[in-house]
Amino acid sequence: MKKLVAYFSASGVTKAAAQRLAGAAGADLFEIRPETPYTRADLDWRDEHSRSTVEMKNPSSRPAIAEKLGNMGDYDVVFLGFPIWWYVAPTIINTFLESYDFSGKTIVPFATSGGSGLGDTEKVLRPLCPDSVTWRPGKLLNGASEQELKSWVSGLGL
Repeated sequence: MKKLVAYFSASGVTKAAAQRLAGAAGADLFEIRPETPYTRADLDWRDEHSRSTVEMKNPSSRPAIAEKLGNMGDYDVVFLGFPIWWYVAPTIINTFLESYDFSGKTIVPFATSGGSGLGDTEKVLRPLCPDSVTWRPGKLLNGASEQELKSWVSGLGL
């Protein structure tokens, strides 16, 4: 069973979690990078005109991704990581899910957050994928140890 950890990280926190998870899961790693990188001002959630706020207020927002993974078909399991923005995944994750055929794959979301849980993340993401996708329960990985990561991955039975 071939595994991939695909992640979006705006500040580096999710990237660090994704790298540790890839090691614990024996998975390949792919960074979901925006075509136009986010600046500090873009990420200012207190500014109603910042890029991230504008994107998150618009359910049809689909930020462009810099590069596509050429061999998505090779993977059976995709661990999908992101920071939590406004209680859900950033809209670039919607772009990612709509860019590939995930039919028959297992998706396992994981996230980092400054203060909230996964919220409505799965409820928002599920409809973007075919019905044949198997979803496994997501997990916040803030500060998860190597042992916790290995235990979580092992418990998924993947």
